[in-house]
Amino acid sequence: MTMAQALVAFLRNQYVERDGVEQPFFAGCFGIFGHGNVAGIGQALQEMPDFRYYQARNEQAMVHTAIAYTKVKNRLQTFACTSSIGPGATNMVTGAATATINRLPVLLLPGDFFARRNVAPVLQQLESEHTQDISVNDCFKPVSRYWDRITRPEQLLTALPEAMRVLTSPAETGAVTLALPQDVQTEAYTYPEAFFRKRVWHVPRPRPDRRRLDEAVAWIRASQRPLIIAGGGVIYADACSLLERLVAETGIPVAETMAGKGSLRFDHPLNLGAIGATGTFAANRLAREADLIIGIGTRYSDFTTASKTAFRHPAVRFVNINVSEFDAAKHSALSLVGDARATLEELLPLLAGYQVAPEYRQCAEDLHREWEAEVSRLYGMRHGPLPSQSELIGAVNECGSPDGIVVCAAGSLPGDLHKLWRSRHPKQFHLEYGYSCMGYEIAGGLGAKMASPEREVYVLVGDGSYLMMNGEIVTSVQEGYKLVIVLFDNQGFKSIGSLSRSLGQGGFGTRYAYPRNGSLPGDEDGFEVVPLPVDLAENARSLGAYVIRCRDTADVVAALETARTLDRTTVIYVPCDRYESVPSYESWWDVAVAEVSSSPQVQAARREWETMRAEERYFL
Repeated sequence: MTMAQALVAFLRNQYVERDGVEQPFFAGCFGIFGHGNVAGIGQALQEMPDFRYYQARNEQAMVHTAIAYTKVKNRLQTFACTSSIGPGATNMVTGAATATINRLPVLLLPGDFFARRNVAPVLQQLESEHTQDISVNDCFKPVSRYWDRITRPEQLLTALPEAMRVLTSPAETGAVTLALPQDVQTEAYTYPEAFFRKRVWHVPRPRPDRRRLDEAVAWIRASQRPLIIAGGGVIYADACSLLERLVAETGIPVAETMAGKGSLRFDHPLNLGAIGATGTFAANRLAREADLIIGIGTRYSDFTTASKTAFRHPAVRFVNINVSEFDAAKHSALSLVGDARATLEELLPLLAGYQVAPEYRQCAEDLHREWEAEVSRLYGMRHGPLPSQSELIGAVNECGSPDGIVVCAAGSLPGDLHKLWRSRHPKQFHLEYGYSCMGYEIAGGLGAKMASPEREVYVLVGDGSYLMMNGEIVTSVQEGYKLVIVLFDNQGFKSIGSLSRSLGQGGFGTRYAYPRNGSLPGDEDGFEVVPLPVDLAENARSLGAYVIRCRDTADVVAALETARTLDRTTVIYVPCDRYESVPSYESWWDVAVAEVSSSPQVQAARREWETMRAEERYFL
């Protein structure tokens, strides 16, 4: 067999098992062919049609699709992604970073230079005067959890088991990159038959150290105002029902990270919603006074901690439940290194009889009700002449399928969704916010739909992100996976425009408009902005989508009803007010302001930043 044939034959016989449920680990392979992989991996995929090949339009996008797919599948199934040498490979670097930062398994198979070197430099090869053993694929090293270059066919025998070990590890998973020299892909080798036998990789549920578990129980019982922060690890470990039981038995309220939203239904009386820089006033007020934070499956990003200003109790302590020792130890925590479900199974009996004080529980429930009233207010806005983002989110949430999945990644939408989306099941809120990668949305929506074809998938995307990567509309049409894409036209970058204005910079460089006086206008330049003659709706139509143009929220509601009746990807286009924003709700995010400036606005922003910067804490 050629090395490429052996690679594909190996991948199609890899299975995973958790809790007695067994399934193939790879759902197939996305790929775009060039001279660096067409005669190797391309030929092997053609020869083995039972390992499904999917054609993509952009190398970064196909990795995003794989990421979304494995996220919906709780990391128990994924895709391989192959590209040619050079730009095809480097296009996947952003996807690799997105996978690794989000702890999601994806196998990347970029083509590489000729291992025999005699014809170097080949087309698209990067040369170095310092070494002949380097290529653009070395860029994958810092963004991969495992990296290897296969320079001899027999190296697969040791590389592939290591790749699978990392891909199936709950603690170490992320992007795995195997750089494949194009000549080696086509070389034959006599592989042992045993290499291609079915192999089942058991996905374990590690349990925490008992001594530390007992200590954590003592901390919880001694606390007066404990707060749970539910992260993505709750959902990946399938621990949502145990979290609900913990809350019911103890009365400890819950705040949610981006990845953890949906781990507890929105209408649970002790669900305070989003926490941190994109959090609710309910969660942020209780976080401010909490004396014990119980982090479950969270890596404590700066949005979750509000840049280390969210937790202000002078004696606050942390108990972290995480399958990753690195994340469990954050904030000098008492770390319970273990699977979220397995750890909660052990923790619950030890907390029997413990409950928070009635007045604390009542405070949390009152805040929950107040927050739900605020969401209803923002959903019910009838802002004009252009609709507000909050009312459009409300339209999708209330008029879309209750079993559906909403997908988003970057811009102002993720923050507003984090605060306002009412999640009814653990997979309804699908945000890529570990990397907040613009361009993820449509490709990610495709992956979510492929993983859960019975559900409606709603992709919410702004015009800035849409213009960066919209080609997978074509893939969704080609493969018959219907998406409902709600395209918010903000005439530019709404999120960074708002941030720029808050920093005293007037939205500089964030509008889609003709330049004036040799530079792009801002939002506060004092002269009329001339928009560009760009028709995004017609662009979407040209890519094969059914398009519905909307002017206001009522139109969007009607469009969502129409979309239910259609069997192909539908784009609901609506202009949106770029200035109307959802409040920050007593939180902060550290973005440093210029220390020296001639602008009074920047100077004022700097003074405000210095005040808030002083609130940041070390947890020692």
